[in-house]
Amino acid sequence: MPERETLEVDVLFVGAGPAGLGGAIRLAQRAKQSGKSLSICVIEKAKEVGAHSISGALMNPRAIRELFPDFLDQGCPVEGAVEEDHVYFLSEIDTLSLPVIPPQLDNHGNYIVALGQLTRWLGKRAEELGVDLFSGFPGAELLVGDGRVVGVRTGDKGIDKHGNPKGNFEPGVDIRAKVTVIGEGSRGHLARQAIQRFELDRGKNPQVYATGVKEIWELPEGHVHRGRVIHTMGWPLKSDAFGGGFIYSMTRDRIDIGFVVGLDYRDPYLDPHHEFQRFKSHPKIRQILEGGKMVEYGAKTISGGGWLSVPKLSMPGALLVGESGGLLDPIRLKGVHLGLQSGIFAADTAWEAIEKNDFSEERLSAHQKRVEGSFIKKDLWQARYLKHGFKLGFVPGVIGSAIASVTNGWSPFSWVKVEAGHKRMRKIQEYYGRADAKPERMKFDDVLTFRKTTDVYHSKTIHDEDSPCHLQVLEPNVCVDRCTEEYGNPCQHFCPANVYEWIEGRLQINFANCVHCKTCDIMDPYGIIRWVPPEGGGGPGWQNL
Repeated sequence: MPERETLEVDVLFVGAGPAGLGGAIRLAQRAKQSGKSLSICVIEKAKEVGAHSISGALMNPRAIRELFPDFLDQGCPVEGAVEEDHVYFLSEIDTLSLPVIPPQLDNHGNYIVALGQLTRWLGKRAEELGVDLFSGFPGAELLVGDGRVVGVRTGDKGIDKHGNPKGNFEPGVDIRAKVTVIGEGSRGHLARQAIQRFELDRGKNPQVYATGVKEIWELPEGHVHRGRVIHTMGWPLKSDAFGGGFIYSMTRDRIDIGFVVGLDYRDPYLDPHHEFQRFKSHPKIRQILEGGKMVEYGAKTISGGGWLSVPKLSMPGALLVGESGGLLDPIRLKGVHLGLQSGIFAADTAWEAIEKNDFSEERLSAHQKRVEGSFIKKDLWQARYLKHGFKLGFVPGVIGSAIASVTNGWSPFSWVKVEAGHKRMRKIQEYYGRADAKPERMKFDDVLTFRKTTDVYHSKTIHDEDSPCHLQVLEPNVCVDRCTEEYGNPCQHFCPANVYEWIEGRLQINFANCVHCKTCDIMDPYGIIRWVPPEGGGGPGWQNL
């Protein structure tokens, strides 16, 4: 068995998203300005930077301007400035256009971006500054010594599906760092370890999530309105579910279109991918897509709890940034600038720790103070009660959101208890009134609407099928003995990639389909599914999501 290598660095960033790359760039800029040599490392589980990056995305430019005041002149890839906003309320056949845009959805001054292209650009800027960037290296385990995080162990490569080493076996590397910055995105694997070990969520509300399902469409020449942003609410969701659609104009006659469903719904048969396909069949949306072709697909989970769900962001030896710390504004549906800014704050904190040669929890707590004194807390504070009203239904949610917009987040529904979203799912008998109820499903035409397997094909997802399954069911007997009867095995519905299939009463896990959204890790009603990183380089191959 080959020995495990050890790499010593000053600062390690886990995850090459906006938060990790923004932090690495800021730290490298400070080192260059001071003439000091620092070893800065970024590891990324995807085969290349950007291949696992997915978001809406609308970017507030305030944070990227802090890194690159002339980011547009430097060639930062934006799809265009937002020129017009629209908000539609949909019924099954009709469309009501809101005459006044809610201030939270006014995107004047923001930019439409493809997050994969943005992170590729940031990755190149980081490497130009001397940052070491290693793709295909997932963080598998936190290294902890003397009560503090001292680095990360990356995943082994070359293990077969039975857990045995293959001929190309390579053990993971122990990357030891003075400061480790965790920025894996929503429901991060290492972030979970850190939060549990250091009790970072003590006294906080449970984080609540949504799943966003998204496609890129090419439309006939001249059919895309430059700079147009559309958000929708209402149909096809029932009043006891939270979510809505979005359509953003892109360059080269493309749009990105998607649908978001809060992962605190009650219907055990609700299927976010299916609701997205229904959304596209609405007369208004169908008209927009007419003559077009779907070219790319993806899905991800989104943190949506607001400030009351944000864990403590610092611990001995490590910091949380971006969505690993729940830093996404669920009202404005934005997280890119919050991720970048939190990465900048982490870099400034790491710089001071290195200058003082002090990596204690007290010194690293400056990161928490920076976040709390910035617009990050201000934005998330306004969203602190967003989900409370919606837990009572669509109408209370809209009322609470409207009141919060003029009261700095205060809500008449603040008394509502927030619990983990999967606990709100109801059993089939309870929700439908009979145990033999079956879900209604539309027929897909493979022109406007698509099966999950067709969409997964357009995600360019690849995993080595002779490798360990990275979706762990902790109590398989529960799936057969209880879940089948009580909930109808909702994993086969909430997964947007057809990973979970029930064949003759047996669960088949098609892990090669997994697009790394982590919905299963969040929404299983028993909380017994764990997503862990697959072999490095496996997963989606997104280009423009």
